[in-house]
Amino acid sequence: MRRIDTIEGLEALYGTPAGAALDKVVRRMTPLYRRWIEASKLCVLTTVGAGGTDGSPRGDDGPVVLELDPGTLAMPDWRGNNRLDSLRNIVEDGRVSLMFFVPGSTNVVRVNGTAWLTDDEGMRGRFEKKGRLPATVAIIEISEIYTQCARALMRAGTWSGKDESADLPTIGQFLAEATQGATDGEAYDREWPARAAATLW
Repeated sequence: MRRIDTIEGLEALYGTPAGAALDKVVRRMTPLYRRWIEASKLCVLTTVGAGGTDGSPRGDDGPVVLELDPGTLAMPDWRGNNRLDSLRNIVEDGRVSLMFFVPGSTNVVRVNGTAWLTDDEGMRGRFEKKGRLPATVAIIEISEIYTQCARALMRAGTWSGKDESADLPTIGQFLAEATQGATDGEAYDREWPARAAATLW
């Protein structure tokens, strides 16, 4: 199988991007990009570090990030599994990408930049939920913002409303498989809804 190992070889297969693909890029928040990002309750955070790459979904019950100024966003790190994959990468490298989704739209807004973490009490306090604070907040310095072509979500029928998950494995089943039965997957799945409800923030 032929391996493509030069940028020139890659570009020869695709050609050059159309004007709109380049013209849509801005370096700071604008009124329209701000409106989209404020409507997004879900994004995917991608990071890179010495151990490799990581992609992590981030969600909230309101905007998933807070604009500090037109060139800076803040993202709280709400309770998760404490693996800290994304956070370790941010400490080690800092390069981040975010993809912001809004249910019903096949468009996606992307942000590339660099991030650093803070446990500053005042910054954490800006995200208080039900008396709880995030352990840290990622401060994201924007390098570029642009829209993603809608074709991928259109092809996937992402917002069709059809539930295609009925016959898929549960997290408990994944755990039981990974631990060769040492984890009681059925108990995990049974206890998860109550545990999740009590630990969202």
